[in-house]
Amino acid sequence: MTINEIQNEVIEEFQDLDDWMDRYQLLIDLGNDQAPLDEKYKTDSNLIDGCQSRVWLQADMNDGLLHLEAESDALIVKGIISLLIRVLSDQTPANILTADLYFIEEIGLKEHLSPTRANGLLAMIQRIKQHALMAESRKD
Repeated sequence: MTINEIQNEVIEEFQDLDDWMDRYQLLIDLGNDQAPLDEKYKTDSNLIDGCQSRVWLQADMNDGLLHLEAESDALIVKGIISLLIRVLSDQTPANILTADLYFIEEIGLKEHLSPTRANGLLAMIQRIKQHALMAESRKD
């Protein structure tokens, strides 16, 4: 599936929920459904700066696609990073770098996050794009 097809699926899932408490619960459920990150990847180098909670992100190239795994010690943040992984993992670095992550706006996530969580979301996206940029530059 393309990044946009996955984003459209996410938007559809969230549109079914009118109440933001239900949407927060969906985020928590998504985080809880995510496989835990292997302890060996919970290192300082995988920790994302700029997040209020601790978020670890591991990125590996597999057959030309960037595979992402992550975990957070906060439930909602774990749900947010699981959404980002769902949309961006196992895509080409070039597609990740050019992706317009419109689902964040469409599901209303941006305006329902505290300023510190919104900064954390931005930091997560930037870290993923840094991994994609490094992977893309190694191709040459």
